[in-house]
Amino acid sequence: MKTYPSVNPHQHSRRQFLRGAGVVMALPWLESLPVWGAEPATRGALPPAPKRLAVLFMANGVNPKYWTATGTGAAMELGETLSPLESVKGKVNFIKGLYNQAAVGVGIHPGMTGNLLSGAPLTKGAELHGGVSMDQVLARHLGDQTVQPSMVLGCEQPVTGYHETNFSMAYSSHISWQSPTSPVPMEVYPSLAFDSLFDNRGQQRNQSVLDRVKDQAASLGRQVSAADKAKIDEYLTSVREVEKRAENMRAAKARAEANAKGDPRMVITMKRPDNGLPEDIREHMRLMCDIVALGFQTDKTRLATLLLCRDISGLFYPFLDAKLAHHLASHEEDDAFMRINKYYVSQFAYLIEKLQSMPEGEGTVLDNSCLVFMSNMWSGKNHDSNKVPLLTAGGLGGTLETGRVLDFTEAGNDNRKLCSLYLSLMDRMGVKLDQFGDAQTRLAGI
Repeated sequence: MKTYPSVNPHQHSRRQFLRGAGVVMALPWLESLPVWGAEPATRGALPPAPKRLAVLFMANGVNPKYWTATGTGAAMELGETLSPLESVKGKVNFIKGLYNQAAVGVGIHPGMTGNLLSGAPLTKGAELHGGVSMDQVLARHLGDQTVQPSMVLGCEQPVTGYHETNFSMAYSSHISWQSPTSPVPMEVYPSLAFDSLFDNRGQQRNQSVLDRVKDQAASLGRQVSAADKAKIDEYLTSVREVEKRAENMRAAKARAEANAKGDPRMVITMKRPDNGLPEDIREHMRLMCDIVALGFQTDKTRLATLLLCRDISGLFYPFLDAKLAHHLASHEEDDAFMRINKYYVSQFAYLIEKLQSMPEGEGTVLDNSCLVFMSNMWSGKNHDSNKVPLLTAGGLGGTLETGRVLDFTEAGNDNRKLCSLYLSLMDRMGVKLDQFGDAQTRLAGI
């Protein structure tokens, strides 16, 4: 069995920090300050920007009729579902035909989800057993370079019990796994995710993190170039905007906990908004994307997964004129489900644009990242896992060409493995493995 290097959660990156009472704020890349930890003689040399990887997950497949792309670069033509990517299509790859062998022929839903990022066969019954997910393999190798080895977020609570296929619903609820038997605990409350991002602790959470670091921020602003000062000001403004929204959700969470006193049910088992999660999922998802973006911008973490909805999702979308919940809508595979898919793609587009707006070195945070958007099956109506919908965005430090349509549908099963893509991406992140999941070779042409 392969072993991995241990993670030192206390080893901090070499970013600049602002510190205040009960809070630590990492700052974005500032070129006019000394290179992280360098001696004065080497201040003129900029180190390479860090590479990051994030996976965004949408459950239950797509309406294949509208999930299309042809052409390259500026000439790429996108189907209706992908139209939110129009302005950033030169930064995106449309990848079709990849599949996860361990998810084929094992039964619908949980057996197609719990191994999406590991490619490992799953065990039925009471004992969970699968594999370590790709993001956590990277975290074990690279996590000691940042304050937070990885960020694992979600917008829908996990569920318990068993599916009719006798697979645990834990497989349907998690894509990030720290061991073959244990998923990574997923943070679904934006206020707690925000607190983790800034090490925001104790009763001082009721005071703005910016108020607690304002003196240091003002002092730093007098030391840096005009361009870096503008970058700091923009960053602090963004933090405050996210903080305000997180504060509203913190208050909602507190009210839910107070209302639940004496109720035998646990708050996390209740439906939104009784569980303290926002009733409007648009604000929830957008805020989680903002938190991922801030985590990458400040190099607090270089790895993230965001489960926008779990498998067999019960989320509703009244703002899309979709009458059925997500899972049931996927069975219809009609225009309403297309609009649901399109909405999720718009969240991916939002994160792309957010990272693209963040300067870093000679490029942007997006240029140094790879964002992956994927689902656990192709057709929700047919529960077809013979291929999965998948998009990537970002150049991963100049190692990943973008603006392409890559179709592996007719490449043969040995040449279209999802885990071959993971090996290729891990290579570019600096982690080279002989094998991952069911793959021993890299994905050709990626």
